Amino acid sequence: MTSFIVKNECGASRTGILHTRHGEIETPCFMPVGTLATVKTLSPSELEDIGAKIILSNTYHLYLRPGLKIIEGAGGLHRFMNWKGSILTDSGGFQVFSMNALRKITGQGVEFTSHLDGSKHFFTPEKVVEIQSVFGSDIMMVLDECVPYPVEREYARSSLILTAEWAKKSKVFYELCTKKYSDIGMLFGIIQGSVYEDLRKESAVRTLEIGFDGYALGGLSVGEPNELMYDVIFGTLQHLPVNKPRYLMGVGTPEDLWECVERGIDMFDCVLPSRNARNGQAFTSAGKINLKNACFKTDYSPIDSSCDCYACRNFTRAYISHLFRCNEILGLRLNTLHNLNFMVKLSKRIRDSIANGNFFQEKKKFFEIYRR
Repeated sequence: MTSFIVKNECGASRTGILHTRHGEIETPCFMPVGTLATVKTLSPSELEDIGAKIILSNTYHLYLRPGLKIIEGAGGLHRFMNWKGSILTDSGGFQVFSMNALRKITGQGVEFTSHLDGSKHFFTPEKVVEIQSVFGSDIMMVLDECVPYPVEREYARSSLILTAEWAKKSKVFYELCTKKYSDIGMLFGIIQGSVYEDLRKESAVRTLEIGFDGYALGGLSVGEPNELMYDVIFGTLQHLPVNKPRYLMGVGTPEDLWECVERGIDMFDCVLPSRNARNGQAFTSAGKINLKNACFKTDYSPIDSSCDCYACRNFTRAYISHLFRCNEILGLRLNTLHNLNFMVKLSKRIRDSIANGNFFQEKKKFFEIYRR
């Protein structure tokens, strides 16, 4: 059984419980990104230790390598990577559509050339659902067209119409899959429309008419100013049902979590916390720091004195800075562990503030220190 229950509200922000086949997920939540069936540098047990309940993997990349047969032979994606929690797989649409010179869009789907070996492939809405069903994903995403920013209004509208047509096909095929796979995950629809308020409303109406287990906002954080993104999110959420989870795709800085939860978002994913960690940037309660900077060579304090992660309990900024300067893998691991722990714990802090009715006070307190 899969379901979503709203527990507490504070303004437009809310907490909830998302029930999946692999456990309960408290929302708002941040999902670490494990594109290739691994969150880079970390083991599944380390993710469990920091409290991560759900991760994101990528249909496009896993379809190309290791391939569907290998994952199916392993008994599904969970067993393949030995992850006991929930998995959301995106459709691969963003990856396909970011390769302008290597793909061709039709009403039936998208033809693309593999970035690995140049082989030709064709993704239809049905095929993408089938792939994710074989993976055993807890949450599957429909195939959509993600447009860049800026984009002409006419193209943004034709794109949302195409996405809606693909969503219809995805839903019909998903219903067939529920008969074939007795233990199938949820299917989320995706709202497009770029930064045009009326187009976002139209996309929402079209997608709601089809009916999905949850609704995602796609095509954001692709170059538009943050304030414009926040306005688009708030406007779009007015047209989505309150009893379904709301997922903001590809967005998830510490600042974004507070701002977007305030507007009603429940789920986030972003590569930035782990990618930036591998480049030396650490998130702290007092803002971002770069451990490669010279000032940390003799700084014997933890990355963040208020953090309870393994890295902060056992090592200093000076030591981790040394690891980065020596190109030691442990530095990447410790900093990634810290940043993801920061995001998971920040999600809990936000949930607690909503439950306690002091979300806005906690948000103000966070930014007063974080921006200092």
